[in-house]
Parts: sequence; C-alpha cells; structure tokens
Amino acid sequence: MVAKINVGNSLFGALAYNQKKIIEGEGRVLCSNKMTESLDGGFEIHRCMVDFERQLPDDIKTEKPIIHISLNPHPDDRLSDEQLAAIAQEYLEKLGYGNQPYIVYKHEDIDRHHIHIVSLRVDDTGKKINDSFEHQRSKTITRELEQKYGLHSAEKQQRSQASLPKMVISQEGNVKGQIANLIKSLSIRYHFQSFNEYRALLSLYNICVEEAKGEVRGRVYNGLVYFATDDNGNKTGNPFKSSLFGKSVGYKAIHERCERSKDTIKEKGFREQTKKTVASIIHKEATRSEFERELKKKGIDVIFRTNDSGRIYGVTFIDHNTECVFNGSRLGKEFSANAFQEQFASPHPDGNKQQQQNPEGSANLVHTTSENHKESETVLESALDLFIMENHGSDPEEEAFIRRMRRKKKKKLKP
Repeated sequence: MVAKINVGNSLFGALAYNQKKIIEGEGRVLCSNKMTESLDGGFEIHRCMVDFERQLPDDIKTEKPIIHISLNPHPDDRLSDEQLAAIAQEYLEKLGYGNQPYIVYKHEDIDRHHIHIVSLRVDDTGKKINDSFEHQRSKTITRELEQKYGLHSAEKQQRSQASLPKMVISQEGNVKGQIANLIKSLSIRYHFQSFNEYRALLSLYNICVEEAKGEVRGRVYNGLVYFATDDNGNKTGNPFKSSLFGKSVGYKAIHERCERSKDTIKEKGFREQTKKTVASIIHKEATRSEFERELKKKGIDVIFRTNDSGRIYGVTFIDHNTECVFNGSRLGKEFSANAFQEQFASPHPDGNKQQQQNPEGSANLVHTTSENHKESETVLESALDLFIMENHGSDPEEEAFIRRMRRKKKKKLKP
C-alpha cells in the first residue's frame, strides 16, 4: 500500500475534488470524524467547509492547515468498504490525526480502488500536528497495516505497466472523462519541474497539452488546452480548455506544481535515484530499443523526440518508482539528447513512440510549420476563443474561506 501526502491551504479544492467523484458515481464517503452528516446521509461541500472552519482556532500557526492523503492498495488487494474504513482510521490514528476532524472517501474511477482523506493539520490550539519525519512514519505505518490485513507489500512491489493508469482510447468514448481522470491523477502524483516535462508525462497516456498564450480580441490570456492523441501522438477530436476539468489542472496550478516539485525532488534526492538507475542501464545496452526495454523493466519510461530526419533533439525520463519526470539534461550531460544521438546514431527503430514537437521547446499554439497543421491551427484558435467566455476568477467559496483564514492570522498579530 502506498500513501501520498499533500498539504495546502485550499480546503474547498480538496473537498470539491472528492465531491466530483461522488457526483459522477465514482466515489462515496466511507466514514468521518467530527463532521455533520446530512439527513440523506450525504456530505455537502458547504456544510463540510463550515464544520472544518468551526474547528479551526483563531490562532493558526501554519500557512498550510489542510492535509489531503491518498492510500493506494495494490491492484490485487480486494478489500471491503469496512476494511478500507478501518485501515484509514488506523492510519490516521498512528500518524497523529485520530482525533482530528476528517472525511474518508473511496474512489472507484479506476480499477484500483483507493482512499482519499481530507483533514486539518492544526489542533484546537492552532498548533500544527507533529509532522516530523512524517513520510518515513507513514511508510512504517503502511507496512504495519500490510502485515495486519495481509496486503501486498509496497516495498516488494515491482512497478509494471499493468499497475499504471490506462491511456486514453478515443474509440471507447467519453474522451473528456478519460482525460479528466488521468490529468487530475497524474498532476497530483508526479513531480515535474517544467511544462515540457508535464507534456512528456501526459504523452505516455495519449494526451497532449499546450499553452494558450497571446492576445485574442484585445485581451491577454494564459491558459492550457488538452487534446486526446492516437498512439503516434497525432491529435484526435476537439480541444478541451483546462477549466472544464477544474483549476487543479489549469495554467496557474501546473506552473505552481513545477515550482513545488523542485523543492520536493531536491529534498528527497529523487534526481540521484533516477540518475543511478539510468546510468546502470546506459553503459550495458548497445541499441536504443534494448535501452528502452531494460529501462521499462526498472519502472522507467523514456521518450525520445526526433526531427524528420530521425535525429534526437530531446529526451525525457518518467520514473514511476519515484513518480518524477526529468529532461535528460537535468540528470547530467551524459544523459542529454546530444549524448544519446551519438550513442544511437541511426534512424529510430520501428515501434518507438515518437513525439513530434518544436525543438526549441513547447509548441506554439498559433504558429505552425507545415500545411498538415492548418486544421490543427484552426482548432487551437477556436480553443483560444473559449477563453474569452471563461471566468478566470477563483471559486467564491474558496476565496471566502481564504479571506477568513487571513483574518484569523491578523487577529494573532494584534498586540
């Protein structure tokens, strides 16, 4: 079982993410603590926010009072709702949150059913719940729960493609829903330090994302547009503006995720782990296809970007063990595109998934370089028009919550 811990100040965002799963019939509340349940047995967002805020003291001593945890059993573990609820409660008790207000959700949007928990990181005095060595303590707790409930060991689990999310398949329909489930999950789980690394991650799952920057009808916009693609990276169907999926996968949120990822990767030494694994393979395998195959066995996907003549101009590693994405140059000069071009100086082998991009960086939404892209350009311009009608303001309830939080902090500063 793998636990993912995220902290922040957006209570509404955490609740809305889980409530959406319930509305779509892909989730439900398993249990709660110190929360008011409505007469119909539901947990309406506004009521939950009132309950959480009521238990937040005036003197808050942390800028990030919200914690959002996901507990992910192995896909082969089959657990009842009662067992999942018990596991969540025991996990929270051992981590120090047993007496906190919390809500435990079960998500069923993918085959691997899992738990999401929303709670507060401060006690009734405003002091932050002890988070010293929190991630290490969390690993110890999950190992204990694995032994108690006879679950598959996360420590011994070898990452495989079978345990990774399913890629978008346009022929199956509901493309919007497929994209939504993937981008929300991937943007939370994975660490990436640039927009291009985020693009590379999504390309594994037949999704393309592009920045919509520029001036349209006299107004300046920054946004993201998502597309489904086929297995060769060609766009299929219509574009989807990011606001259709929520602010968590919008322009601002993704770029903020890039900044946070830099600190996390440095703090946990993820770069060194990935670099060591890639280095152990690169000196052994003579061909590109062998290199890709051996890396995949280690839980790492590699994406080579090539021009029309087959020359490698970019390389990105997606490490599913550390859940990090690295452009090759981040790992070192010996992992750069030029280094691989020299090593694999031959046309790309059949079967390698190519990602045709602008060698200078992220694709330009307005400028295209071939006649084949005229239709794509028209689609993108239409997507830009969508931003004109879009309200880029934050959600009123979330803004109100943040204002109340700020007022509480100002009270603390008064002499």
